[in-house]
Amino acid sequence: MVYFEQPVMSDTKRSFNCGRAVLLVVATCLLAGCAGLLPKGATVTTSSFETFQAAHAAFERIEPYKTQASELKNFGFDTESIRNVRLIPYPDLISRLAPNSSFPVADLDRGIRECIAAHRGCRAYEFHFANEKRNRTGNFFLDFLDFSRTTAITGWRFDALLVISDGMVLFKNFGGEPNNDRVEHQVNPLGPLQASGQALAGKIQ
Repeated sequence: MVYFEQPVMSDTKRSFNCGRAVLLVVATCLLAGCAGLLPKGATVTTSSFETFQAAHAAFERIEPYKTQASELKNFGFDTESIRNVRLIPYPDLISRLAPNSSFPVADLDRGIRECIAAHRGCRAYEFHFANEKRNRTGNFFLDFLDFSRTTAITGWRFDALLVISDGMVLFKNFGGEPNNDRVEHQVNPLGPLQASGQALAGKIQ
């Protein structure tokens, strides 16, 4: 019986074949855009609200001069939370509530007037609830090499301001985006060298 010895593939040939496979994948990605390889992300602020409408409905239940600060947690607005609320310093609060010094104080909302009169006895809390998804789209290599980056952002964001003094809500206001659907596009002519060029320009100045 005659046995034929199987040829052993050399390391050089094996490396060549691996290199060809990598080039094939790269070429395929260039043709297809490799959108599936682009990173995806989400910004979710922990809260009891699943939608903008739910947050707004709960906010509407808060009544100035009726709702106690101790009741806010029941509505989903916990002033002691460390994730979605910020205590606004008094100087910043005044600049927000009464930004125009020429505007008569008497014409301001009653809650704002009493907050100003209470000085540091007045507290304001800024709440931020959001559920946003960020998906990068476009050509993978242009994105990977930082030449061009396109990000599609969808979701919602709800912001609320509550002014409190002596354990009572004096004033409230809200804002946000109920249906966020926008596209951010960034172009860097220098690609991966863009950041280095900007840093160098900063040193020259």
